[in-house]
Amino acid sequence: MNRAGRITSILTRELKPARLELQDNSEKHAGHGGARPEGETHYALLIESAQFAGKNRVQRHRIIHALLEGEFKTGLHALAIQALATGE
Repeated sequence: MNRAGRITSILTRELKPARLELQDNSEKHAGHGGARPEGETHYALLIESAQFAGKNRVQRHRIIHALLEGEFKTGLHALAIQALATGE
């Protein structure tokens, strides 16, 4: 399974999102810090989950970063996050 598949699987299992959109933007960062020739380093995430209700933006981002800690340790360099509570 590629990185996008692993990220999607982890977030789906743990956050049960109503909506999850993950876009690999690695090609836009070729030659920049953290970029790798094989890609899978820079992503944009839009996720909507009831588990974000009552949490501020920083708390939501920390949840996602903690869940994806293994991916960050193995080459995920950047993740632009838009995390919404259900209905936002």
